[in-house]
Parts: sequence; structure tokens; C-alpha cells
Amino acid sequence: MININCYLRRTDGNYEYNRLIHSPNTDTCILKTTFEAVAVSTVLAKTITVVLAFSVTAPGRRMRQLLVSGAQNSIVSICSLIQPTLCGIWTGTNPPYIDTDTQSEHGHIIILCNKGSLTAFCYLNGQPSECVSATLTPGVICHISHTEIQGVIILGCLDQVNDKVSKDGDVMISAFFPLLTNEFHLDGRYGPSIETELHANNYQYVLALVFAIEEVNSNAHLLPNTSLGFDLYNLFNDFISLETFLTWLSGFDAKIPNYTCRGESKSAVVLTETPSAVSSLICTLLELYKFPQLSFGVFDPVLSDNGQFSSLYQMSPKDTSLTIAMASLMLYFNWDWIGIVISKDEKGVQFLSALREEMERNKICVAFVHIIPTHINVYMNGYYRYNKQIVTSSANVVIIFGGFQNSVLAIFRRWEYFNNRIVWVTTSQWDASTSKRHFLFNPFQGTLIFSQHHDEVSGFKNFIQTVNPSKYPEDIFLARLWWLHFNCSVSESTCQSLENCSSYGSLEWLPWYKFDMAMSEGSYNIYNAVHTVAYALHEMLLQVDIELKNIGKRLGFSPWQLHFTLKNLQFKNFIGDTVDMNQKRKLSAEYDILNLWDFPKGLGHKVKVGTFSPYLPRGQQLSLSEEMIEWATDHRKPPNSVCSSSCSPGFRKSHRERKVVCCFDCIPCPENEISNETNMDRCLKCADHQYPSSKQNLCLQRAVTFVAFEEPLGMSLATMALCFSLITVVILGLFVKHRDTPIVKANNKALSYTLLISLTFCFLCSLLFIGRPNTASCILQQITFGITFTVAISSVLAKTTTVILAFNISASSSRMRWLLVSHTPNFIIPICTLIQIILCGVWIGTNPPYLDTDPHSEHGQIIIVCNKGSLTAFYCVLGYLGSLALVSFTVAFLARNLPDTFNEAKFLTFSMLMFCSVWVTFLPVYYSTKGKVIMLMEAFTIQASSAGLLGCIFFPKCYFILLRPEMNSLHQFRATVHSKGKNSY
Repeated sequence: MININCYLRRTDGNYEYNRLIHSPNTDTCILKTTFEAVAVSTVLAKTITVVLAFSVTAPGRRMRQLLVSGAQNSIVSICSLIQPTLCGIWTGTNPPYIDTDTQSEHGHIIILCNKGSLTAFCYLNGQPSECVSATLTPGVICHISHTEIQGVIILGCLDQVNDKVSKDGDVMISAFFPLLTNEFHLDGRYGPSIETELHANNYQYVLALVFAIEEVNSNAHLLPNTSLGFDLYNLFNDFISLETFLTWLSGFDAKIPNYTCRGESKSAVVLTETPSAVSSLICTLLELYKFPQLSFGVFDPVLSDNGQFSSLYQMSPKDTSLTIAMASLMLYFNWDWIGIVISKDEKGVQFLSALREEMERNKICVAFVHIIPTHINVYMNGYYRYNKQIVTSSANVVIIFGGFQNSVLAIFRRWEYFNNRIVWVTTSQWDASTSKRHFLFNPFQGTLIFSQHHDEVSGFKNFIQTVNPSKYPEDIFLARLWWLHFNCSVSESTCQSLENCSSYGSLEWLPWYKFDMAMSEGSYNIYNAVHTVAYALHEMLLQVDIELKNIGKRLGFSPWQLHFTLKNLQFKNFIGDTVDMNQKRKLSAEYDILNLWDFPKGLGHKVKVGTFSPYLPRGQQLSLSEEMIEWATDHRKPPNSVCSSSCSPGFRKSHRERKVVCCFDCIPCPENEISNETNMDRCLKCADHQYPSSKQNLCLQRAVTFVAFEEPLGMSLATMALCFSLITVVILGLFVKHRDTPIVKANNKALSYTLLISLTFCFLCSLLFIGRPNTASCILQQITFGITFTVAISSVLAKTTTVILAFNISASSSRMRWLLVSHTPNFIIPICTLIQIILCGVWIGTNPPYLDTDPHSEHGQIIIVCNKGSLTAFYCVLGYLGSLALVSFTVAFLARNLPDTFNEAKFLTFSMLMFCSVWVTFLPVYYSTKGKVIMLMEAFTIQASSAGLLGCIFFPKCYFILLRPEMNSLHQFRATVHSKGKNSY
């Protein structure tokens, strides 16, 4: 007789079932599928009975009559009657028969049942569209195909044995670890599936527990004559966790609250990582018995209430600085557009609140927030909405935090089919990239993991390297792990021992994403928890009234007595780290920042790339080796995750209406302002001695400038001033030389001398406007200009008055003659000059001109200028000069037609007309220009007006003196006067 081997083997690390079944025959092949309808219809009848029972709300209702009459029981007979009809058609057409398979197994002929008519089989099982799927019955999985090997796979021995592992000791630690759990899968085009999987990385918890207990037991000084042991239980999922604890408290398989069916127990403490959804319930339950609870999970502020959970001790340090660490990482890479995914529980909400506050403080914006239910069924209702928003978001960085392993793992698995490049920032407690089923790297531009810092435990890696099922044969979880990854088979006799295993197998051979050799945070906390129990017992040994000797199989003390030593216990573990059990003295955690390297290709490796310490000053807390971070294949630069591109220097941010602060437009800085950093909210004005660069990103030092003699215009004006001064002096000498000639005498030589001397000073005073100004030159500019021009214009007025008096003597009284003979017009000059001197004195005495700078007129230059001081005084001086010029022009205009060969009245008229024209033109130009042009215009106007006076008054006289000397004689003068007198009549 050949036995049937029904199994499913996958040598890539997935499940293998191997089970020996009895030999089939024709009768069993036909009968084994015909009795399922009775079982299924019975279940249906029971369900309807429950629905009816809870729907009865008042006597006399129809539902109550249906329930009382037992109508629901007829479902069994009706459904069972349909099934024989289908089976009769099946057996009458093409019934099942015995068949053999000689191709599937080398060296084996497999006897199996061929289904005959597959159509009938599919209709019988109610799934015509899924003929290749399996019909699940209690303990049986049928996976069929017409042409390929099909077997009846019974759940293997490893699934049927008790999931409790024990190691005896004088004092026991009851450990509850999440080892076997339901995993949700959403792979590619196929629908969702749920499989029971062993968390290979969570098995490190067991190894840490065993290692720590062996380390304590080997230390004779810590617990002399006392050994530690453990009872290990599996926490299957959130809903079964509470049931598991009730079973443990009640004893055996009973779940009776407040009752125990076990008479003896040596358990002193409970070591667990309770799921957040039921953590408070479990803690409250154990609190009733004052049973010491050591939690090795992430610090939960909800459970830190000593009044409500006085029996709970959290081994992990506080994670209050986690949000600061994550925000510091965002600031380091200039990421300000962040997505957040958290679990829908109190811890997730607290984390979100703290993270939002820290991000707002650092001007980091939230692109989206997904609060995801921890239960997979609730999550699937909004799965596509969650997935679409994350995939289509412009945020390239996503922070994930919470206890939703199955829910968000679906997103990870789904993202394999999108070309998304996302930076995943998470914690080591939730690291989906280390999935037991998939290693995902390509969809993400690097994964950054915050892991609580702890020193390496000496000897732990070597311990893991030597672990194998032969060393710990009682560990069913280790046997299952070996069976999954090392292609072992299960012994037919014991259902627990393994066969055909390599004697050289080691967990270090497994890829890191299946089993990480580095001690995790949870494992380190378990290590410290075991040492905490040992040190607490050691303190109890020192007390006379406590003995650790067991009474039979019971502890020699009550577990609640440990609280007296646990509450204030503080010690250094074997690696020198301080462990403080006082929950109020808990310190904030320091973090290592890990990065995933895709090296070796497809296997990956975790690398420490930075640290964060909350105990360092702000700005120095984060230390990062950016060059070590591998973002993705062929990507060496960190990706951008911003709502708006950064505003480069020279631009400022302009926030958009009804948008967060991270979304903005960039506009150029106004004139004379700069922005020297990126993303500046406002531009800055440069100091007066500085000016903006062409890109408006830097303030440059202004060059000091003025109208220098070396400049072309300055040199030209200086040359003109000297030349005109020299010409004036030459004319003055010429007049002195020919002072006895009729022309010089006729034009009042004294007034001519005075006018020439004043014009010489007028030309020279223009030099004060050229060169580097100083306080003295600023005062002299205006005073010299005002006084010299007053002398010149008053001289012209005196000359004009003299001419008028001379030609009106004959027609006037003797008084006119006396005025002319007494040289009364000459007094005009000192009188007018004295008035101007008084005005200038008042100006200097009140608000004189002073040295000033002009940083605005010319780009990049500071012009040294002379400030006028009192503008009122300056306008008074100019107004007085203008009044004199207007009077002189009026008098000269009236005397322009007087008969005289050498009459200069008409020349005086033209000179004053030119003088007034120059200054009238100057005024609008003066007020419309800035900078050095003003000083140049002042100097030029002074020279032009002075040259007009010089040319119009004296050049005609020089013409007669030098070129027509015959006209400069007394005889010719009288002849000319006589002829003009006749013409006048």
C-alpha cells in the first residue's frame, strides 16, 4: 500500500505543509464531498436562530412565533435535500474515481482522488467562477486541478501544537509576545488575503529573553541558589490578546474572570507589549491582582498614570523628543511640505498634536493627514481614498507613526505598482520595509528610521549565531522559523522535531529584512526587563522577612511584594547603561537615524547615518552624515518636498491668499533693497554707505566721489575759470594802461576797475565747487558767490546810473550836476554789498552750509556735497541778487538810446539780459538734477553769467583800444559828438 504525501512546498521561504494521510479508495473518493452540505446548513440554521433571538422585542410578534416554532431547523433538511440531488447527478454522469500521479514527485507514485466532472464539483461547492480555489473545512484545504497534482492538505503539525513555550525556574516570567499574527496582503491585480505568518524579526524578542535569563542565571552573585525561568505565550491579534490574558489568569483553557483553575504558579511578573487598542483593558485587568507588569513596547503616556496603572512599569524611555527630532530632520533638508499618516488611537492623536505644534514652530506645513483605523476591515472601506491622496500628493516626504501594521502595509504593497518616489520617515517600531513577505525599496527615495539609541549588548550576536532547534528543542517557534527558511521537514512521530535540516544553519544567513541581527529597541527593553526582575529579587534577598524559596510549585512570596523594590529601583545593567524604574525620573530617548542601503542589490542593509540628542543645545542636537545616505538607485541628492520652490536671494516671498505659509510666490525686491537669503519674507534696505548689487542679493560698499579736478568736466571748468580770470586781469591791465584815453574816461574808470576785479573773483569762486569739499569750502562757496556777484551787479547799476545822470545834466537842475560831480552813484556799490553781507551773516549765524553726503543720486556711489543749510537764507541771497539784476536791467534798458560814441548803456543792457537769461535757465535745471551735476551746473552758471558781463561790457571797448586806436582820441571824440548832435535835431 502506497501512502499519499499531500503537501505544498515553496523553497523561497514561504510555507510548507507535509502530512501523511490514509490511502484513498473508490468509496471515500465519492463520499468525502457529499457530507459538507449538512455541516454548512447547520451553521446557517444556527446563525438565523441568533438573528431571530435578538430581533424579538415584544410578545406576539411574528419573529417570536418563528423562533418558538423552530422553523429555522427546517433549513438543515431543505439544504441537505438539495445537496444529494446535485451529488446524484454528479455520480450518475462522471463520478470521482481513484487516480495516480507519477510525475509530481521523483521516486513516488501518488494515489489521489480525481474529481471526475469538474463542473459538477464546482456547482456542488457553489463557486463556479473559482474552480481552482479551495473550499475550507475544519482542518482541510483542498487545492485542485484536473491535470496537475492535487492533494488534501491538512494543517501541519506546527499549526496544531500548543503555542506556549516554557523553561522552568524558581521564579518565572510570563512573557506575551506577538509572534504569530494575521497578515493582510493586497498584491497587484489580486484581491485581499489574510495569512497567518510568523514574525521572524519579532522572534528576536524570544532570543533576547532567553539570552538575558541565561546571563542572569550564570551570575552566582546576583541570584544565588535561585534561577529564572519563563512561560512564553503568543499574542495573536488585538482581539485575542484580552482572551489570552484571561486564559492565563484563569488557568488551563478556562476564561473565567476573577476565578483561577490552576492551583500553583511561580509567575512573578508579566512581560508584554500590549497592543494599543486593548492596552488599557489588559493593564486594568492585571491591576486588579496587583500583578507587576513590565512593558517593553514604546513608551505610552496614556499608561504612565501611576494612580490608574500603579502596577505597570514601562521599560522604554520617553519619546517626547521624537517630534523635535523629526522636525529637525525636515529643517536639515529644507523639507516644508510633509504628509503624515497616523493610527486612529490616542497615541497617534497625541503624536499628531505634538508634531503639528513643532512643525508650526519651524514653519513646516502639512500636505495631508491620514488617520487610519487599526482594524483592517474598517480601513478597507476607505482604502482607495487613502491610496489616491497619498500617491497624487505633491509631498515627497511622508511621516508614518502608529500601530496599524496590517492597514498601512497594504499601501506599501500596493505602491509597488506605482512609480512613486517617496521618502519614508518612520520609527523602528513600525518599519514596513522590513516586511516578512516583501522587501520594498524601489518605490521610495530612501527610508529614514528613528531608532532609540542604546549600546550594543556584548555576546548577543554570538548567541544568535549559535541558536538552532537542536539547542532549544522545546521552542516550537524556533522550529517553525527553521522550517520556513532552512527547508526542513517535520517529524512524523512527534510533530515538533525537525528532520533533514542542515547542521550548519544559522539565523545570520537570513537577509536582514527577514531577520535582523542587530538588537532592536524592544529586545533591548526585554533584556533590561529581565535584569530588572533579577535586581528586584536581589533586593528582596537582602531583606530578612522575605524568602525566595518556593513552597512546592508555588512562589515563596506574593508577586505584589515586588512593587516595593520595583518602584524606586535603579541599577546599571551588564553593559553599563543606567536603568531607572521610577517612571517620574524617565528621561527622553536619544535616537539613531538609520538609512536603508540597497546593497547587496535586492537584499539591502541598514546603516546608521546620524544621531539626535535632546540634551544638546538647539542647532546642535541633530548630527547627520548626508554623504552616507542612499536615497535610491542613481540618486545621490536628497529629493525636494516643498509646496513652492524656494525664493532665491534677490526675491522675497509673497504669500498666497487662503494658503498655508509654505505656499507662496516669489517677487523681486524693490529698488535699493536686497534679500541675501532664500525664502525671505521681506527685503532689507542697505545702509547709506552701501548699495544693492545687480542681482539685489548683496550690499556693496559705495565709492566716495565728488567733482574732482582730474575728471574731464572738472578739469574743463577749472581751465575755463582760470582762462576767464586771466582775460579779466588782462583787460583790467589794459584799462589801467589806457586810463587817460577818452574811452576809459567816458566809462567811469573807477567803476570799470571795480567791475573787473569783482568779475575776476566771480570766475575764481567757481573753483570752490570743484575738488573734495570741506566745511570751509562749503561756506565760502555761497558767501563768496553772493558777495562778488552783488559787487558786480551793483557796479553795473552804478555805471548805468552814472550814464543816465551824465546825459540829463543839461536838462536838469544843478542838483543833478552835483550828484554826478560828487560821484554819488559810486555809493550804490557799498550800500548794496552791505545788504548782501548782512544776509550772509544771518545765514552763517543761524544755519550755515555744511558738509553732507548723497548716497541716492548715483548708483553705487556716495557723493560728498555741500548742504545749503538754511534754504530760506539761500533763497534770500538769490532773491536779492535777482532783484539787483532786474533793477540794473531796467535802468540799462531805459538808457540804451542815449547819444554817445562811447555810451555803454546798450552794452550794459545786453550784459544784464544775458545775465538774467543764464540764471533763469539755471533754476529749473538746478531743481531737476541731483548729485555731481548740481555742482557742475552751479560752477558753469557762475562762469557763463560772469563771461556774459565781461564780454558785453568790455570786449567792445577793448576792440577800440587795440584795433581802432584812432577812434580813441579827443579830436575824433568831439567830431563824433558834433555829428551825432546834428543828427539828433
